[in-house]
Amino acid sequence: MTTIKDSVHDHIEVTGVAEALLDTPMVQRLRRIRQLGTVGLVYPSANHTRFEHSLGVYHLAEGALAHLDIDGTTAERVRAAALLHDVGHGPYSHNVEGVIHRHTGKYHDDVDDLLRTGEVAAVLADYDLDPARIAALVRGDGELGQLVSGELDVDRMDYLVRDAHHTGVPYGTIDHQRLVRELRFVGEELVLAEGNVQTAESLLLARALMTPTVYNHHVARIGKAMLRRATERLLAEGDVAAEDLRRFDDHSLLVALRECEATAAIASRLDRRALYKRAVWAEFDDVSDALLDATHGEVTDLEREVADAAGVAAEYVVLDVPARPSIPESTSRVVVNGNVRRLEGQSTLVQALVRVQREQWRLGVYAPDEHTAAVGRAVERVLGLDLDALVSDVRTGRHRTLDEFSEN
Repeated sequence: MTTIKDSVHDHIEVTGVAEALLDTPMVQRLRRIRQLGTVGLVYPSANHTRFEHSLGVYHLAEGALAHLDIDGTTAERVRAAALLHDVGHGPYSHNVEGVIHRHTGKYHDDVDDLLRTGEVAAVLADYDLDPARIAALVRGDGELGQLVSGELDVDRMDYLVRDAHHTGVPYGTIDHQRLVRELRFVGEELVLAEGNVQTAESLLLARALMTPTVYNHHVARIGKAMLRRATERLLAEGDVAAEDLRRFDDHSLLVALRECEATAAIASRLDRRALYKRAVWAEFDDVSDALLDATHGEVTDLEREVADAAGVAAEYVVLDVPARPSIPESTSRVVVNGNVRRLEGQSTLVQALVRVQREQWRLGVYAPDEHTAAVGRAVERVLGLDLDALVSDVRTGRHRTLDEFSEN
């Protein structure tokens, strides 16, 4: 048994297959991937890694298995999946996941190929565990996959508490111990036991509060958008293959961006935190369905059109269109009066949070500070946005004109 001191869960005891997996290169690589990517540009202490998060997920999974009376080989599969659930992440975690998927067809939870060979495969074989079944659990497949990846998964329970701890933002604080204790299987559905509507709401509320404050903070979003565009150019230059990029860590990607002539300028800006500024910040109801559902190629074409209209270089315009507002946690299942029901049907809080999330949603167009005014006017012409009505200050909710906005 190995005992590890953790900043969130205190002492974590690692045994069995998880202990054997700890020092494999695939797991140790997670030490070099920050959990929150560019959020560190906003919160300097947000330097925790996917490695410590994976330990936390393993720890909570261990607790859930004990409360659910699951043991033997079945439990070992879940332990392995919990520790390995993030090994498919590329550099900067989710920040460049979309780029990697466009070029490889793989998301971070597509780990079948990674578990079939190498030291991880050898460890799994030593414990008579099938890599394909572990990969399926990582994807959230099957009854027990819900523990690793689902609306009530231990992954979510750990990252909310851990991200709140390391950013210093209190909104992610949840009673994760109660959540683990109250998990039940009804049929093949993972649910919270009777009397836990408020427990489920706490998970929902924590995520809803952390999203605008941490995960979608405008500075983190700008840094993420710049990093994505630079990574696309790096792949286009042909110096780095997409499959190799998928296995980079944070340091490897930054070095590659610095050494590539086409991306060196953005790498320097990221190094110095000399980020682009908001030229436009538009609300959900003011953006057309066509733009909301635009493909990556269509967004890239629009960036070029805006740059041409503004008379600036194409690399000086970044169009950031977030996904439509959604709250996956609202489909969590709870037992109410003996029946399994979805949280969205039992909680008036869900509908309120849906409205809040819609109001917080923003489309962003970013450019170097000296070009924001020209780019903003070009966006108005190319995208048909009325900037006098659209551009708003997310901190106060007061709508402002482009000239006022560009001064900040």
